[in-house]
Amino acid sequence: MPEPVRLYVRYVDAVGYWVGRFAMYLIFPMGAILLYSTVMRVFFGYPINWVMEMSQFMLSAYYLLGGAYSLQINAHVRMDLFYGMMSPRRRAMTDAFTIVFVIFYLAVLFRAGVSSTEYAITYAQKNYTAWAPPMWPIKMIMTFGIFLMLLQSISTFFKNVAEARGKSLA
Repeated sequence: MPEPVRLYVRYVDAVGYWVGRFAMYLIFPMGAILLYSTVMRVFFGYPINWVMEMSQFMLSAYYLLGGAYSLQINAHVRMDLFYGMMSPRRRAMTDAFTIVFVIFYLAVLFRAGVSSTEYAITYAQKNYTAWAPPMWPIKMIMTFGIFLMLLQSISTFFKNVAEARGKSLA
């Protein structure tokens, strides 16, 4: 593979790795927020109205920022009925073919995410709840996570094509 492709794969994998490692630790503040809410409600009789939304936002950030890392370490779920019986080269060809559809889907999703984020910023969109948080921060994080998954999918495509040709980009 050409050197620019190797550099692309190396840098995208590095960014996806570090963002994914960061996202892994979001589970702890999310758990702390939920614990705080439970303690306040059960022991003090004081329900906190912002906790469910905040935990949903954090969970969205958790799985979208971690998506590229999951793709990188091959942790996504797949049907393994025939796939496991294929040779590594045949698997790479199958993956290279199917990742094209994933790339298309993520490109459409990214475009919609950019549009939705622009709307949230332009019109100061707030959620329709009692807490009424602004929506642009989570939409921006979600769009960034989708963008990282798109970049990682392209990196995976390059790695699959190299493996199908009997070479390695690692």
